[in-house]
Amino acid sequence: MARKRMVVEIGMGTDLQGQDYTKAAVRALKDALWHNSLTIAPAFGFDKEKMQIEVSIGVAKPDQVDKETVKAVLPYGQATVEVVEGGLDIPSDCGTKTTVIANAAAVVYLDFAEEEAA
Repeated sequence: MARKRMVVEIGMGTDLQGQDYTKAAVRALKDALWHNSLTIAPAFGFDKEKMQIEVSIGVAKPDQVDKETVKAVLPYGQATVEVVEGGLDIPSDCGTKTTVIANAAAVVYLDFAEEEAA
C-alpha cells in the first residue's frame, strides 16, 4: 500500500465586520475540524503526528491570508496550506465594509508504505 486519502472535512467561516481574510479562513478550518474527533490514525496503528493534512482555503483575496496562522489551528499532523481564489465577499449597503466568507477543505492522508517500512 501507499499514501491513502482517509478523510475529507469541509467548513465555512466568516468575518462579518473586520474584512479579515485570515480570521474567516481560521473559522472555516475550525468549522471543518471541530465537529469531529478523528480516531482514524490510531485505528490503523499510526501516531496522530503521522497524519498528512492538506488544507485548501478559498477566499476572494488569497494574498491576504496568513497561511501559518491557519496551519496553527491543526492540533497535530504534518500540514500544508494552500489558499486559492474562492469564497465570497458581500459588500455592505453603505459600501464601506465587506463581509468575508471563506471555505475550507482539510484532506487527511496516511502513508501505509511508510508504516510498513518501519
